[in-house]
Amino acid sequence: MKNNRSRPIRRLALIPLLIGAALPLPALAAPPAAELREAALGDELAWSILEGLTTEIGPRPAGSPREAAARAWAVARLNALGFQNVRIEPFEIPGWERGEERGEIIAPAPQKLALTALGNSGATPATGLEAEVVMFASLAALEAAPPASVAGRIVYIGHAMRATQDGSSYGYIGGVRRAGPNIAAKKGAAAILIRSIGTDSHRMPHTGSTVFDTGVAPIPAAALSNPDADQIERLARRGGQGSNTPLRIRLVLTPRHTGPQQSGNVIAEVPGTDPDAGIIAIGGHLDSWDLGTGAIDNAAGVAITMAAAKRVMDAGRPRRTIRVILFGAEEIGGLGGQAYTRAHRAEPHALVAESDFGADRVWRVQTKLPDAAAPLGDRLAALLAPLGVIRGRGPAGAGADLGPLSRAGVSTVDLNQDGSRYFDLHHTPDDTLDKIDRAQLRQNVAAWTAMLAETAAAAEPLVNQNSLTGTR
Repeated sequence: MKNNRSRPIRRLALIPLLIGAALPLPALAAPPAAELREAALGDELAWSILEGLTTEIGPRPAGSPREAAARAWAVARLNALGFQNVRIEPFEIPGWERGEERGEIIAPAPQKLALTALGNSGATPATGLEAEVVMFASLAALEAAPPASVAGRIVYIGHAMRATQDGSSYGYIGGVRRAGPNIAAKKGAAAILIRSIGTDSHRMPHTGSTVFDTGVAPIPAAALSNPDADQIERLARRGGQGSNTPLRIRLVLTPRHTGPQQSGNVIAEVPGTDPDAGIIAIGGHLDSWDLGTGAIDNAAGVAITMAAAKRVMDAGRPRRTIRVILFGAEEIGGLGGQAYTRAHRAEPHALVAESDFGADRVWRVQTKLPDAAAPLGDRLAALLAPLGVIRGRGPAGAGADLGPLSRAGVSTVDLNQDGSRYFDLHHTPDDTLDKIDRAQLRQNVAAWTAMLAETAAAAEPLVNQNSLTGTR
């Protein structure tokens, strides 16, 4: 038998709810950053973006039709996610395409080599180029060499890159790739081979850009896989121990410079409530090299920053506008970042932050903030500590694309990712989706979500007036 005495109580309990429903509801405050951080540990959006970009588009070389397809893909995805002011800002770049690439040792021990052309490399004759090899242990050794010892030969430069958590060895060792071909060309070299700028032991060479001075004709330039570089060095040592057969290599490299091509930045926003509080600019680069599918470099950064911004957007309108920028043509010299800086430098940027170091866990936070915003740095450190993130001592500097604004005086936050295995994969055919650890990807999204939520809401002033006028 039902207990009818409870019925009036249930009807009375509805009265305040019905009355309340007729009144306007107050705006709901966004959840605190710590709550958003915890929710983001279950994120699946970043993986969806990452999987989509690498699968539906694949490799995205700067200035190529696939980079253009990636821009269209990103615009559609950003609009579908609810971002506002989504647009493409085009700019022009010098085009370069990879062609055929083969190499082999002719003497003293004939064998094939695993190599790849460096971006901006010149070409050999279609039938190939064969020459004696001159060995250098470092970039400095090549710089010190007399031109007569180099002219007409294939230069080889070795080095010893070691894995580090912060990737600090890349800056120094990377000079071999960035500057070595130009130096060799000036000394009359026929071509140049370098040991790959990487820390792996696989027969997968690492590509990347090199730069020739104006007026210097690009020579054929390629990177050897690390095992192949070891082989060449062993053969060269034997030659120095009495062998009468010089080391000779034959190369076929047929890249071509294609003239002016179009790239572009894709931009989207989460509008803030206070225009005077400034813009938080975040993002990663949309282009990639052509050997793999650009998962760690840098579909991961695109996915992490988009997913974090979406979470903050869905939690309620932030105080500061969050601008997500997916940069074009980063791989050939940070050209998207330069184009963005030219177009937007005069706008009130409050803070910049960039994700371009893979998808392994964030282990350190570093900041560059005005003295008045020091409490914000303290809050960020406390907010990220539960994710296993420590506070660094050095000032933040953003990356290749947002670094120009950081150097101009804009406040900056760096969420440093663990780079211990990054240079095993960087710029190789092995840069593919299966290398992404989904748990670590989610930790990245949680760190970025917490950082964005806290900085977008922070009461501290962040806009540096010097950065608006271009005086710094």
